[in-house]
Amino acid sequence: MSRMVRIGDVIIGGGNPIAIQSMTNTDTRNIKDTVKQIAALHKAGCDLVRVSIPDTESLDAFAEIVKNSCVPLIADIHFDYRLAIGAIKNGASKVRINPGNIGQLWKVREIAKAAKDYGIPIRVGANSGSIREAFKNYDNRAVALAESALEEVRILESMEFYDIVISAKSSSVRETIEANKYISSKVDYPLHIGVTEAGILESAVIKSSIGIGTLLLEGIGDTIRVSIAGDPLMEVRIARKLLKTIGLRKGVEVIACPTCMRTEIDVETLAQEVENWFGDINQDLTIAVMGCVVNGIGEGKDADVGIAGTSVGAVIFSEGEIVEKVEKDHLKERLFERVKQYLNKRA
Repeated sequence: MSRMVRIGDVIIGGGNPIAIQSMTNTDTRNIKDTVKQIAALHKAGCDLVRVSIPDTESLDAFAEIVKNSCVPLIADIHFDYRLAIGAIKNGASKVRINPGNIGQLWKVREIAKAAKDYGIPIRVGANSGSIREAFKNYDNRAVALAESALEEVRILESMEFYDIVISAKSSSVRETIEANKYISSKVDYPLHIGVTEAGILESAVIKSSIGIGTLLLEGIGDTIRVSIAGDPLMEVRIARKLLKTIGLRKGVEVIACPTCMRTEIDVETLAQEVENWFGDINQDLTIAVMGCVVNGIGEGKDADVGIAGTSVGAVIFSEGEIVEKVEKDHLKERLFERVKQYLNKRA
């Protein structure tokens, strides 16, 4: 089990719940838009948000963003050690640096000193595009990635700084899995896991589900980011679904049949609506959306509550038994009532 690290009011490692991360893609200097996006990410289920600080103007804005943020913020720093120290002083709950691009060791030491003084952790690591020169000749790229990340850790340890989170990411799913397994076998620092540069939606979902899911199912990983080229809100939604699917976060799971010529309703549209209707329920609940009553009820019998389409509407069933026939126009209100009844009964 990894050691615990506190990031604001969120604790990762030590068996604590897996924290979901994402990153703003607004201009940090635009305080209003950045705060608005952070709030939206939090509402979607994000626990930690990373914010880029590329210049002093962004650093000044960051102080105001921290005051208005509903979640702990991680300052993303490259090259300029002064920005890292400034972000720490301006309220960052964690800083993400790459000691290799900060420059001289005395600069890294100044960052570590400031982080220790303010009691915040530092995330270090490597990705497939930033492997240190000393490890680029390794035959095994996953080990090279892992050792490059561990070298960053050793730099901080040499400065007697141990409040560390490690990240080792590759655009290759296999390399990401193998690198994180390697790191986990060597140290007990909490790991931030994800597949970097995973691509647009479909590719990103597939890569992240395999890479992150495999590691989490083996007990490796303490905080995750699903990297998607697009809206960061989608990163959070997919991360939540991933955690719910493997039983690491409570919530509603909507199952739906793959459809066939017997289908009496628009399964895809209705399933999406059901997810929207019940997505905020923070309890384990399975809702089935089935296209017909021929075998839909039997296939969905393990669901807590379900819908099966008919020519005039649907039937609502619970634990495999039909409890009500409804017309299409009344489906939403009756389903809400049946879900409410089921949850009350279970409670």
